Amino acid sequence: MKLEPLRHKDLARCAELEKILFPGEDPWSALAFRAELEHGNYYIGAHVEPAGLVGYAGMSELGTPGHMECEIHTIGVDPAYQGQGIGRTMLTALLDRADRIEAPVFLEVRTDNVVAISLYEKHGFAQIGLRKRYYQPSGADAYTMARPGRPSD
Repeated sequence: MKLEPLRHKDLARCAELEKILFPGEDPWSALAFRAELEHGNYYIGAHVEPAGLVGYAGMSELGTPGHMECEIHTIGVDPAYQGQGIGRTMLTALLDRADRIEAPVFLEVRTDNVVAISLYEKHGFAQIGLRKRYYQPSGADAYTMARPGRPSD
């Protein structure tokens, strides 16, 4: 598996995976991913040969130097490749970037997504809030989770 910056040519595949990964919700379109990239947010893609893009992850970096925070916007892995450490590897890459600027990291996760919650907890996240009916149109609740800023090693 190879991680590299998400490219515009990857966006249609990201939108395709969104439809598979988030049925019953409002999956992101290729245009939504394009807007994220154009806004300067940090996105990476996980590539496996010969399949190509099998995962994506992204976050925003907000604030001014010395007062930064990050928010993970999405992590998605093709169901055929889940359980192989791809999501963990992408999460680690996002957290490494946040650590370089010593920024705390925030995210929202469905309250019923026990696999993701466990992964986040193993990486230092704790639940700090509950957002009722956060995901639409399903109305599923989300936990807000946070990980304190850490200096890079």
